[in-house]
Amino acid sequence: MSLESLTRYCLSKKGTKEEYPFGDDILVIKVSSKIFAFLSERNHQPNISLKCDPFIADNLRQQYPSVTPGYHLNKSHWNTIILDGSIPEPELYSMIDHSYELVFKKLTKSEKDAVLQINTSKSFK
Repeated sequence: MSLESLTRYCLSKKGTKEEYPFGDDILVIKVSSKIFAFLSERNHQPNISLKCDPFIADNLRQQYPSVTPGYHLNKSHWNTIILDGSIPEPELYSMIDHSYELVFKKLTKSEKDAVLQINTSKSFK
């Protein structure tokens, strides 16, 4: 699974945008004003960091050696996933969906309403 395909999947979600607030090497993907994914390469290893319920985060870390506590993030609520091919694509997509949903739920009512009003033809390919 490549960073490019994960980026496309993240950006296929309603109300998303990409930014580079930390420099050219860390892509941040937001829903409205809140970050739900960080994509980068560290030590020549592509990775994605995603928000996660703490209980689920711990389970994923036990299940997959490539899932570690969030790099430079809140270790309880973020996982960093090394994209070494050890996690099936559907599982990665599920992790992205979970992160997006957690962050969307924390948006203000006006931000949620704005996202829900977006008439988009975004699709993942």
